Amino acid sequence: MDTITVQDLEVRYCVGVPAAERAQPQRLLLTIVMEHDFSAAAATDDLARTIDYFAVSRRLLRFGDGRSWRLIETLAVEIAELLRSEFGVARVTVEVKKFILPETRWVAVRVTRPQ
Repeated sequence: MDTITVQDLEVRYCVGVPAAERAQPQRLLLTIVMEHDFSAAAATDDLARTIDYFAVSRRLLRFGDGRSWRLIETLAVEIAELLRSEFGVARVTVEVKKFILPETRWVAVRVTRPQ
């Protein structure tokens, strides 16, 4: 399977277990690896036959509008489901990086969802 990777897309979502942490959007980095057969797109040079990664990034930038999550695990699963349902991604891996522990560079979760 062929892949498109969007590495460290910076988004601002309300996420965290304590309500105070969810009160304001915080910086998260999303890495998305989307698997799809690109042979038809490559043969025709047609954007409509592949995954439009610009459209994916715009959708993810808006995904948190008016929403909040307690767990980044839940967020990662919901993003994977969104990409499969709205963009027809055959298999997707979503990594969410959160900058919450001062002693670390980040904390991350990663989920993979096949079709």
